[in-house]
Amino acid sequence: MAYNGVVEKTGAGLIVSFGEMLIDFVPTESGVSLAEAPGFLKAPGGAPANVAIAVSRLGGKAAFVGKLGDDEFGHMLAGILRENGVVDEGINFDKGARTALAFVTLRADGEREFMFYRNPSADMLLTPDELNLDLIRSAKVFHYGSISLIVEPCRTAHLKAMEVAKDAGLLLSYDPNLRLPLWPSPEEAREQIKSIWDKADLIKVSDVELEFLTGSNKIDDESAMTLWHPNLKLLLVTLGDLGCRYYTKNFHGEVEAFRVNTVDTTGAGDSFVGALLCKIVDDQSILEDEPRLRAVLKFANACGAITTTKKGAIPALPTESDALSLIKGGA
Repeated sequence: MAYNGVVEKTGAGLIVSFGEMLIDFVPTESGVSLAEAPGFLKAPGGAPANVAIAVSRLGGKAAFVGKLGDDEFGHMLAGILRENGVVDEGINFDKGARTALAFVTLRADGEREFMFYRNPSADMLLTPDELNLDLIRSAKVFHYGSISLIVEPCRTAHLKAMEVAKDAGLLLSYDPNLRLPLWPSPEEAREQIKSIWDKADLIKVSDVELEFLTGSNKIDDESAMTLWHPNLKLLLVTLGDLGCRYYTKNFHGEVEAFRVNTVDTTGAGDSFVGALLCKIVDDQSILEDEPRLRAVLKFANACGAITTTKKGAIPALPTESDALSLIKGGA
């Protein structure tokens, strides 16, 4: 679809992102194993935190709810959220556990492999009592992943936060963000990811996650629709450099990607989600209006594409003018 110059206004409503924030250590040289890497760049990460910063950088209002270690890295991460305009009233610090670390190898094609240090990390120890429920209730969108479902007490905190958000009438946005090395087994991952499936209003999965959750190697409409549930408003399947597919009760389709020089795919999906959420937060009728939804997804694709052009997620997250420049150039 040709770009027609209409980009939805970024909403003023609050988007709360729940879950983990950590430090990614990224090799200074691409295409090598962790053992061969000559050095590492430290990059703040964690999908829910990336989404919060993506929203804020695009001019939206975001808050982060989660737990960090009461250590140098934890305070550094909280500072990065604040510097990026993210509301920090949902952040807790744990004196007994460290901030999570992840070593992320970048293969020659820009795809990633992970090695995690969480035993346990502070994010896993968030309790239901530590949740800032007033902050959650004041929002319009509650966004979350599945890593917070892996262990207690964080799992119970996650379920409580979702329940409070649902009762307060928030749109529930779910990006499973599969990280298999963190789960006891693939079966457990599939079961727990699906355990909260029916609660979400909006779900975004990658092509790899679609294959994992359906057990099929087909990336097609039939396969995607096996993930549909009756209360869902929008199901999205991101396809990397092929764009994304969207499914609603009344229509479905595909939006093409933008061609860019990909360096690192870290955070591209989070950038996509943040862009989508900040454009629909004040007007969910967009989800039922195909031309408007397509324009928002085109914008989200542009944001995702830009994020792949630099190493690390947060430094690469675009502003609205970055995204509009790419759209204009690729129209």
